[in-house]
Amino acid sequence: MGRNQNSYIKKVKAEKKRKKKLAKFEKRLDKKNLEKSGELEDMIAYVDKDGNILDEPPEEEPVKKNAKPSNAVDTKTNTNTNTNTNTNT
Repeated sequence: MGRNQNSYIKKVKAEKKRKKKLAKFEKRLDKKNLEKSGELEDMIAYVDKDGNILDEPPEEEPVKKNAKPSNAVDTKTNTNTNTNTNTNT
């Protein structure tokens, strides 16, 4: 009786493997037969300020001319604070 059960399990496993292989093959053929435009515009995706992916470019906010970036250095009052003032000579 143990022998019959083993051969049945082998048949079931082989059938599952065959179905999975056939499904993969069909999926590969479907993917291969899809029409591809190959244009750069179809491949580009845009990301807005919130991190959402868009097909078209997001609306740009107007840039303020008087605004200074937070990491900007004012050249008029720039003093070198990193000078080495070692007095051990």
